[in-house]
Amino acid sequence: MSETKRTTIVLFSGDYDKAMAAYIIANGAAAYDHQVTIFHTFWGLNALRKEELVPVKKGLLEKVFGQMMPRGADKMGISKMNFAGMGPKMIKHVIKKHNAMTLPQLIELAEEQDIKLVACTMTMDLLGLQQKELMDGIQYGGVAAYLGDAQEGNVNLFI
Repeated sequence: MSETKRTTIVLFSGDYDKAMAAYIIANGAAAYDHQVTIFHTFWGLNALRKEELVPVKKGLLEKVFGQMMPRGADKMGISKMNFAGMGPKMIKHVIKKHNAMTLPQLIELAEEQDIKLVACTMTMDLLGLQQKELMDGIQYGGVAAYLGDAQEGNVNLFI
């Protein structure tokens, strides 16, 4: 009987295409029976944000961060050729044309495959994000929690 393989991914980027790559790899690894953790930190936390505005009490700086960052995976920009917002529309058109999965669909699939989605609590504090602003059913942890998973990892990626 073989040992369970583990894959961990640190999703640091807030770019739609890079987050998509992280989730494609994660879902592929889960399909090959890996235990998978995606640790969302800094701008990668935007993939876990709820799209609707959640009324929470914040200080001025936290409000500014909240307004500057995209709410939800579908609102994230792309890493290259953003063209004042036209780039994401074009890439989503190409994704649809080729019947590929969108980032929100990949995140939903990850949840269905029991991929562990972790929000970095230290970054949440720094950016003023609160748990009720993020998706339901995710986990919360710091770097120690990530390292606990990563030290057992067969594949560890930083995106």
